[in-house]
Amino acid sequence: MKQAHHPELEEMTLVAVMGALSDPIRIGLVRVLADGRERGWGELRAPVAKSTLSHHLRVLRDAGITRTRQEGTRCFVELRRGDLDVRFPGLLDAVLDVAHSDDVGAHVGVADDPRLA
Repeated sequence: MKQAHHPELEEMTLVAVMGALSDPIRIGLVRVLADGRERGWGELRAPVAKSTLSHHLRVLRDAGITRTRQEGTRCFVELRRGDLDVRFPGLLDAVLDVAHSDDVGAHVGVADDPRLA
C-alpha cells in the first residue's frame, strides 16, 4: 500500500462524509471504531469479500472519517473522532445514536466478537 492520503480538516466536506456514511457496512465499521481503539484490518469482520471490505475502508478514509496507518505488511485503522467533532459538531454522535437504536451495521464487528460467530 502506498502512503494513503488523509484529507486535512478543511478538506473534509459534508457531502463526502454523508456519502461515506450512506452504506450499512461503513456505518458498522464506524460503530466498531467508535470505541477509540485502533484496529488491524485483519481484525475487522463484515459479511463481504476482503476486497469489498478494503473498498469500504478506503471510502471512509478518503472522506476523512478514518485514518489508516501501515506498519510493515499490516494496516491499521482508527476513527478520526476528534477531527469529525471539530468539523461537524454532533454529527458523529447523532449517526452513532441512530445506528445503534435502528441496529444499522450490527453485522459488522471484530474477530473476537461472539455475535458474529
